[in-house]
Amino acid sequence: MRLRFFILIAVLLIGCSKSTFKSKWLNEKSPENFIARFETSKGSFDVQVAREWSPMAADRFYQLVKNHFLDHTIFYRVVPNFVAQFGITDTVEYFKWGKFIVPDERVVSGNKKGSISFARAGKETRSTQFYVNLRDNNFLDTINLSGVIGFPSFGNVIRGMEVVDSIYSGYGEKTMNKLDTLFFNRTHFLSVFPKLDSINKAYIVKKH
Repeated sequence: MRLRFFILIAVLLIGCSKSTFKSKWLNEKSPENFIARFETSKGSFDVQVAREWSPMAADRFYQLVKNHFLDHTIFYRVVPNFVAQFGITDTVEYFKWGKFIVPDERVVSGNKKGSISFARAGKETRSTQFYVNLRDNNFLDTINLSGVIGFPSFGNVIRGMEVVDSIYSGYGEKTMNKLDTLFFNRTHFLSVFPKLDSINKAYIVKKH
């Protein structure tokens, strides 16, 4: 079911990596516009963020990219002609950031092909998971899911959409049945789904 990608991990899993989270980063506001570059296993693409569309979403995305928390993340759910989803799956980091939810915001810019939005599970659940629309998903602009209307986008892919379109999508929804394994045992998860693509590095390339 397509809406399953809005369901985030709800069970606390024990992690083994040392957290580097610093709460002071939460005070960083993004520039009004900036471009983030994603170097992936399929090539690179650029996302331009417009803070006015979803200010608090832009701030969190900026904080995560600027401090390299999206480096070495996986496109763990890629559904053909729908979305490519990714985000923090290091257990310790996930729960550190997850304590500080991004408040819900109204939809100003919708879910056109190439736009990027937060995934969420209901009211006040946006934190570290994102998706890029692989087509125009206008129904996501107005859908009522757990009492929240729509999924506001905060940026668009402005270069390399062909790279995003080429991200491996052969597993579809199957990965969601084992998503807890990704948080608990990344190596095992990747042994089950070895063709998944990943983000090698994400960083800010331009602010204005």
